[in-house]
Amino acid sequence: MQVTTVGLDLAKHIFQVHAVDATGNVVARKRLRRTEVQSFFADLSPCLIGVEACATSHHWARELTKLGHTVKLMPPAYVKPYVKRGKTDAADAEAICEAVIRPNMRFVPVKSDEQQSVLMLHRVRALLIRQRTMLVNALRGHLAEFGLIVAQGISRIRELIQLLNDESSEAPLPPLARRALAPLVDQLLDLQPRIRALEDELLAWHRQSQESRRLETIPGVGFITATALAATVPDPSHFRSGREFAAWLGLTPRQNSSGGKERLGRISKMGDGYLRTLLVVGATAVIRYARTKTAADTGWINSLLSKKPVRLVSVALANKTARIAWALLSKGEVYRSAVSVGA
Repeated sequence: MQVTTVGLDLAKHIFQVHAVDATGNVVARKRLRRTEVQSFFADLSPCLIGVEACATSHHWARELTKLGHTVKLMPPAYVKPYVKRGKTDAADAEAICEAVIRPNMRFVPVKSDEQQSVLMLHRVRALLIRQRTMLVNALRGHLAEFGLIVAQGISRIRELIQLLNDESSEAPLPPLARRALAPLVDQLLDLQPRIRALEDELLAWHRQSQESRRLETIPGVGFITATALAATVPDPSHFRSGREFAAWLGLTPRQNSSGGKERLGRISKMGDGYLRTLLVVGATAVIRYARTKTAADTGWINSLLSKKPVRLVSVALANKTARIAWALLSKGEVYRSAVSVGA
């Protein structure tokens, strides 16, 4: 019998396959070892393969597409309702096979090797920055125990290190404490050039990416945010509107409406937390600038600031920025700022 649809449950070593024909009859339920996956699908005629979006799903989607199959990735949360009972690999594969043919199912675009590499630069940079923050906080705390305090901010790292090495201060550190904190200083000095090197790599990719350069024209979007958006959203047509894109990022209110009454709460935070953080931080920088300016493109921000808390305004501006980003990616244009009436 001809296989038309396959549900593939990914794993590290043992994969599960659930295959059906055009009428929905089960053709195969099979466990495959990792080394058997490609040979199994190479023997099948081109068909539709459903896969849950996970860490290795983009790699397998690219490999199976090379064999002539149509591969569609789905968010695991959207597949879960189709699991009938229990939690087994066979039940998951069957649910994937059922979900992938639903007409209203939403799919995840398959990323290329280059896009995944750019996002890996972002993840490694974010990890190193977290480690740097941990080291600075630890160093601050230990020096505070000896009465050595400096102003807050990552730019004050050098002052912390100078306090550690200064033996002529009024409250010098004991030699044993200085030796204990030396490994923290060594790690800090090692992290700084590594973070800068990753940022240089992102900047080089940004300069050769048209989508990333267009996104950078939006106020509050630098090359870090622009490269993250361009690599995460390879195909903006998967979203019907800018609002749907903002909702995907978790920047829209959570609804709890019933009986014709609309109740809106806080933002859902359902999407990519990294992108959402970058957009909110960029919006905060724009708000800081708008408070000192009276230009036409800052009027909307200042009007909100007059009646809403700053953090709420920053999230609202991040929502607006996400919608603008989707429009630029969809239409292939650059950002055009608002023009005042008297201009």
